[in-house]
Amino acid sequence: MIRLFAPICLLCALLGAGILLAPAEAQAPTRFTSTAEARDALDAARQQQRNARARGERLEQQAAQSREAAEKAVQQAAALAARVQQAEAGIAAAEARFALASRQRRTLDRRLAERREPLVRLTGALQSISRRPLTLSALQPGSLRDLVHTRAVLDSAIPLVRNRTAALRGELDRARALEAEAQQALADRRDSEVALIERRKALVAAAERERLTAQQAAGGADREAQRALVLAEQARDLDTLVGELEAAGSLRERLAALPGPLIRPADPQAARVSETPRPMPSATAPPARYILPVAGRVARGFGESGEGGPREAGIQLVAQPRAQVVAPGAGRVAFAGPYRGYGRIVIVEHANGWTSLVTGLGSLDVAVGQSLVAGSPLGLAAAENPSVTLELRKGGSPVNPLDYLQ
Repeated sequence: MIRLFAPICLLCALLGAGILLAPAEAQAPTRFTSTAEARDALDAARQQQRNARARGERLEQQAAQSREAAEKAVQQAAALAARVQQAEAGIAAAEARFALASRQRRTLDRRLAERREPLVRLTGALQSISRRPLTLSALQPGSLRDLVHTRAVLDSAIPLVRNRTAALRGELDRARALEAEAQQALADRRDSEVALIERRKALVAAAERERLTAQQAAGGADREAQRALVLAEQARDLDTLVGELEAAGSLRERLAALPGPLIRPADPQAARVSETPRPMPSATAPPARYILPVAGRVARGFGESGEGGPREAGIQLVAQPRAQVVAPGAGRVAFAGPYRGYGRIVIVEHANGWTSLVTGLGSLDVAVGQSLVAGSPLGLAAAENPSVTLELRKGGSPVNPLDYLQ
């Protein structure tokens, strides 16, 4: 019976360990309805994290190389916004990892529960046999024959017990690994939240400095902002507002493109015209670098119709509450403020007649007339039911912004 005692003790210990393992599900909420959804969210968050990290590093290098104070401030603010989005993506990735580990752990718990009941019965029977004295069995009538049969049963049962305890041990090791993964995901989430708080504080200060610098540099910015507000009040709808601002921006570009006064050379006879003309940039090229303004899920694509509404002229992104919203491309702020039915909006004029419209912001960090680069902070998404819409227009006609992402 000594040969039987060790497997029984091991089986009892494993069953007890399976009961004592406590899941960490109550420590963090999960918002995913399926394992596939959580896995897709994890892949998307990791990609967003890589993109934000690469953009932040590139903008930090450009800021270090900038010589003009205004340009350096713009690059630094955009770099901080990229780091904020990187921390946000880190939180989303940690939540998805925790959800995956919790779901796998629940599945494993159900499987262990199904296997635990027959193993408990087997353990009880074997323990009852092991406690029966061998001498008592020999004195009872017919006990020797029964003892031989019992020994044969035990010889066949012990390998089964060992196989089942080995399989159970492996599953319990897997459960402990899942528990550790869930705890690590929670720790990573807390670290990302701490980093997010610090980076947002730095971003708010940088955005405010950059906005004040832009207002001081542009003497007519206040008058332009007042004109934009008047247009917003008079416009029948958002399309009319964007069209009028595009017309004003096109006129401003034409005026800026007019040649200035030519400086007369000191020696007109020695003046020469360059034989190699400079290549002219395309007058219709889209923004050189175009990105999504916020990390999130595309809830409605370009041209899709809403619930009983017209077809979308842009794309709708479902983001996290108070997520960082950035400029999709380089340009100039033509409008920044509330607009009826759309929350706070920002209209960005790009070169060559391109315009971006970002709606659904909960707060703004930019002002009219401010120059932006791709990734400059625009503000934060709404705190409740955050939904950010991006429209890209060429000469007033909406196009699919996803076709121009770089």
